[in-house]
Amino acid sequence: MASERQARLGDRIRVILAERLEKGLRDPRLGFVTITDVRVTGDLQHASVFYTVLGSSEEREDSAKALKAATGMLRTEVGKHLNVRLTPSLEFIPDAIPENSAHIEDLLREARERDAAVAGIAAGAHYAGEADPYIKPRELDDED
Repeated sequence: MASERQARLGDRIRVILAERLEKGLRDPRLGFVTITDVRVTGDLQHASVFYTVLGSSEEREDSAKALKAATGMLRTEVGKHLNVRLTPSLEFIPDAIPENSAHIEDLLREARERDAAVAGIAAGAHYAGEADPYIKPRELDDED
């Protein structure tokens, strides 16, 4: 589990990068990028930056290239705003949230369709045996 210091540093790096990207880079390949999460290692030397890009797969690839090219400048920017001895290295990783959410939506839609089919079958169903299939205890006669 991440320590509190790691979490604070990750949140601070996320804010700094988001503000810098909002101002814009001079790279025309950069699309509409959203920083979703930053995870910092235990020794605070490496930060994994997760991001999403709004657009097509070509725009995602171009934005990934632009972020890779601007990594040094963004690390310098992070170093200026952090009060730490060593600035963590940055690694930009495309976040799979949009793909995962689309997959989950497809699974939920399929589950709803199957539930509706099962409900349709159950509506016209009837018992194969008695309505109450459980064995009831014998009632003893007075003679026993």
